[in-house]
Amino acid sequence: MALSGALLEPDGEDRDSRPPFLVRAMKIFLVVSLYWFTSITMVFLNKYLLDSPSLKLGAPLFVTFYQCLVTVLLCKGLSFAGSLWSRGEPTVLALRFDLKVQRSILPLSLVFIGMITFNNLCLMYLGVAFYTVGRCLSTVFNVLLSYVLLKQTTSVYALLACGVILGGFCLGIDQEDAEGTLSWLGIVFGVLASLCVSLNAIYTKKVLPVVDNSVWRLTYYNNLNACVLFLPLLLLFGEVKTLYHFDKVTDVYFWSMMTLSGFMGFAIGYVTGLQIKVTSPLTHNISGTAKACAQTVLAVFHYEQTKSFLWWTSNMMVLGGSFFYTWVKGLEMKKAQDEPTTKSVVKGESGV
Repeated sequence: MALSGALLEPDGEDRDSRPPFLVRAMKIFLVVSLYWFTSITMVFLNKYLLDSPSLKLGAPLFVTFYQCLVTVLLCKGLSFAGSLWSRGEPTVLALRFDLKVQRSILPLSLVFIGMITFNNLCLMYLGVAFYTVGRCLSTVFNVLLSYVLLKQTTSVYALLACGVILGGFCLGIDQEDAEGTLSWLGIVFGVLASLCVSLNAIYTKKVLPVVDNSVWRLTYYNNLNACVLFLPLLLLFGEVKTLYHFDKVTDVYFWSMMTLSGFMGFAIGYVTGLQIKVTSPLTHNISGTAKACAQTVLAVFHYEQTKSFLWWTSNMMVLGGSFFYTWVKGLEMKKAQDEPTTKSVVKGESGV
């Protein structure tokens, strides 16, 4: 009886009106698998481009700039294709340039540049296996910034989860240092990346109304601003000269890998939204945590590394703390949603 009840819609709709369970389960499996594949592939591909001994490019800003450029071109290309398909009628993919909107999004774009740049620099100086721990403080910064900027308090259980994450972060640094593979520069970039991830979420909510709550338009303007802002940085840090003297600058394989990384960067935004759509934000966060665990294990095997028990413990603390935080916040959100309903029922019963 419990199983049959679970197969009904919340409003009592019969299960026959929904797709078969096997079809829904297969759809979720395929979408989650696509998210895992895209995210993990992007990390390993970026690591190759940023720090491969066979490549030796040494231009992390250019790699990041090119990924933003590919995203802009893909946005415009899909917008143009959509207009042809709809015979000139406005579509969801329609994009038109507006200088006023571009200026309004500039503060977010500055944070966005910091996020993707520090993220790639962290990956450049830290191994893929330690990457999850190196930039694990986004959750902690979310709590701090929510209190400092929004005056929102956090429950004791959520703070406990943050404490576990911090403990895993410190233990991971200690163990990486003991193995002689720690890069303090990579740790600094990881902390800055985590801070920018949190700020990016806050600023995104702030500027979404400027683009009519269109994530598609926001992606386009954000990456367009980033492309423009990266140009002086490439000159300032001498990466234009580095690229000029790069021995594989005419290599088709190199540019294919660069373009593929840009496509993966574009695709991750889509598959993230798709995973949230077919599951839920809570499930998406859990999936991301599990993906990070799989990514760590893959990296250790791929690079043929040997890690200590305490090193693995630090990873499990970070991932476990992240999972616990997600679970706690999910319960809190459900409770907040249920409270108005409960109050309205009590109010109705009292006759007020």
